[in-house]
Parts: sequence; C-alpha cells; structure tokens
Amino acid sequence: MQLTENFHISEFRCKDKKRTAVPKEFWGNVQLLANNLQVLRDYIGEPLHLNSGYRTPEYNAEIGGKTNSYHLRALAADITTKNYSPSRLAAVIEKLISEKKMKQGGLGIYPGFVHYDCRLSKARW
Repeated sequence: MQLTENFHISEFRCKDKKRTAVPKEFWGNVQLLANNLQVLRDYIGEPLHLNSGYRTPEYNAEIGGKTNSYHLRALAADITTKNYSPSRLAAVIEKLISEKKMKQGGLGIYPGFVHYDCRLSKARW
C-alpha cells in the first residue's frame, strides 16, 4: 500500500527475521508517520532511509528497545539520509515542527541516525 508519494507501507515492516508487516490496527498510525516523513523528505529533497519502523514486541525486546516504544504502534521511525548528519537532520525536523509543518513529538539524536515519533507531547533527547 502506497502511503505517500515516496513511502510504501512495506518500508515500515519490522526488521525481525520474518519481516513482520505492520498490523492493520496500526495502519492509521503508520499513515500519520509517513505523512510527516514525506514533509521532511520534500523539504530536504532527498530520500530517507528507514533503519527501523514498526517493531513487534518480541523484536523490540530482542534489540533492547523501551517497553513503551512508539515503534510498537508504528508511530516511530529511525532515519538516515545520505547528505545530512543526525544533528543536522534533527535541526531540520525542529524547524519544520516550529513551522507547524511536521507534528510535534519525540526527537532523538543518536550516532548514525535520528529517531522521530508522533507522540502527543514534545520529547527530546
């Protein structure tokens, strides 16, 4: 299922051995996430690579994810781009959030990637 111009639901599959699809109950969540990521992609003009989207509870535990992770509900993505460092990409996301073009939510900078999620409140780390 094509979610936006540049994102297909298959990109958000769990990275477990089964490549578990996003459950139908979370399709609305993944649509919201993809809509926000499309805004970012359009702004920077280059593809986003999704390191992690939806996670099953088992896979999340296996990789040491938080028990209340937004990945469990298909509301989070860990992303990279070819030409933006994590800190630079996070700064662009902050700009788009401040301009109300992207949803306020969780934003974390890690070595090698940025975590973005569509929680209802602001969280930064």
